[in-house]
Amino acid sequence: MEIRPYETSDADEFWELKRAFELGLGAGTGGDDKAEVYEGKLTEEYRERYLDWVDRCVGDDERCVTVADAGDGLAGYVFVLPEELAFIWDAAVLNEIYVRPTHRGTGVADELMDAAVSLAADQALPLDRLVLDVDRENDRAGAFYERHGFEHWGEMVAKKL
Repeated sequence: MEIRPYETSDADEFWELKRAFELGLGAGTGGDDKAEVYEGKLTEEYRERYLDWVDRCVGDDERCVTVADAGDGLAGYVFVLPEELAFIWDAAVLNEIYVRPTHRGTGVADELMDAAVSLAADQALPLDRLVLDVDRENDRAGAFYERHGFEHWGEMVAKKL
């Protein structure tokens, strides 16, 4: 398994992983309504805008998106926002981490998390923290983050627009 920076040539496979990440958020931690919302946003227009944004972030720091390359395809990825966006939370932001189900339990997620923490430690931050948003109903993700030393720090609330 090679842990390396994302390349533009990874875009199609990366998008497959992103789709799986989004569909998992909808299906795994909510009812049909939540699943429909997440699935509904995954349009071709969203794909193009998202991949353009990824390219801009990677242009700021190639380590922002790190992939796990299994040799026969991408096994997963981690996306840490570039330092210039640290003021969103006054901290480094782990935007997304995803590993294909077939590669879970193999240490890939740990390697990706190590890459995320390394990047975050190199950022000049108002607060020395790496933050992320995790659904409290996602017990598997919660256990993974706890194992990596994450602790609850506030709580996010949302209002539908």
